[in-house]
Amino acid sequence: MDKTNSTTAPTAATRNPWWWVPTLYFAEGVPYFVVNNISVMMFTKMGVPNGDMSFFTTLLYFPWFLKGLWSPIVDVVKTKRWWIVAMQILMTAMMILLTLTLPHPAPDTIAGGQTSISIFTVTLVLFIIAAFASATHDIAADGYYMLAHSTKSQAAFIGIRSVFYRVASIFGQGVLVLIAGLLEKQTGDIPLAWQLTLGASAAIFFVITLYHTFLLPRPDSDKPRIEGEKVTLSTGAKEFISSFVTFVKKPGVLLAIAFMLLYRLPEGFLIKLCMPFLVHPVTEGGLGLDTDTVGLVYGTFGVLALTVGGILGGIYASRVGLKASLWVMAACMTLPCLTFVYLAIVQPSNVWIISIAVAIEQFGYGFGFTAYMLYMMYFSEGEFKTSHYAICTAFMALSMMLPGFVAGYIQEAIGYVNFFWMVMACCVATLLVTYFVDRKIDPDYGKK
Repeated sequence: MDKTNSTTAPTAATRNPWWWVPTLYFAEGVPYFVVNNISVMMFTKMGVPNGDMSFFTTLLYFPWFLKGLWSPIVDVVKTKRWWIVAMQILMTAMMILLTLTLPHPAPDTIAGGQTSISIFTVTLVLFIIAAFASATHDIAADGYYMLAHSTKSQAAFIGIRSVFYRVASIFGQGVLVLIAGLLEKQTGDIPLAWQLTLGASAAIFFVITLYHTFLLPRPDSDKPRIEGEKVTLSTGAKEFISSFVTFVKKPGVLLAIAFMLLYRLPEGFLIKLCMPFLVHPVTEGGLGLDTDTVGLVYGTFGVLALTVGGILGGIYASRVGLKASLWVMAACMTLPCLTFVYLAIVQPSNVWIISIAVAIEQFGYGFGFTAYMLYMMYFSEGEFKTSHYAICTAFMALSMMLPGFVAGYIQEAIGYVNFFWMVMACCVATLLVTYFVDRKIDPDYGKK
């Protein structure tokens, strides 16, 4: 068990949260974006067809969908600090192995856009191990956050943890892609550029892991919840089954599940093809941007717009409540998708026009996603609030996975213009579930 005498190790009382909250939530975000976003861009630049790229990178999302199954194990085995450090060591090892084993397809194969996904078998296996480690790290980090400082301090640092998770998003979707793009131009070797980029990620994550190994506090309250008792596999299973049974018995559960699966349907299709669309040649229906430009456009301007949209969405919802804000937010989730229809039809070369269009879509998504999060909290209210919310997040993950499996194959069959029109057609599903859910929501929920 991860215990150290308080006279020789830092404790929650002596370690200011500024020393560890920013780095912990940066470390929570980086592997997620490396696995789910860098992999998309990397496989696209390596010449893997959209269908295979979309399907296999969507498989990498499974651990975040399934993490509720083993979250009780994290709660009853070892300490949260132990899980955090152990998972960071594992993720660092996976990043190093990814760097060392990344395949180098021939330039002609890459240029033809027909690189077989089979040559990346080892890469995908390492990504999935990193994904399971990252999902487990999420469970431990969120639990540790509630144990390692006071309730008052937790509230004060909620914004800080969100900011540094967003910093990780900019780093993962912006800085790393920008670095890869610059290296592509300098070396003229796409596989080498991504290999060096993964190596840089591994080096940075190694430093963070080393830092946390020695400087994360060891709060007295961080101990296994069933300390001293024999832990079996049935311990976590019983808790999960109990929470799931009470979840499916909640009034309106089928409508709630439909809402959680369909509200984000347009974005579920769009998110897998955004980056490929930006980098694919104009002759193939894309915009033909360089990799480093995409890092700037999508990973910086796009993420900043997403963040601002989320902040303003939270402010708006807190003033008028979930019910009054739902239709406005549903419109913001759907209408900005038209920007990609415009980009696909016009295929502008002006980077500023492209940046504005991407920013509009990401702002709308950030603003509209607030209603989705609020609804999950609303539906989770009750005796089993924490476990029911965890189940809701599983459906949230599934809402991204189901369209992701087929998005690439559909795009290959109908082209980018028709694909983005299809995304707009999916907005009908968002508006339909919004209509039915709106009738069931307490008008006062979510208001300050």
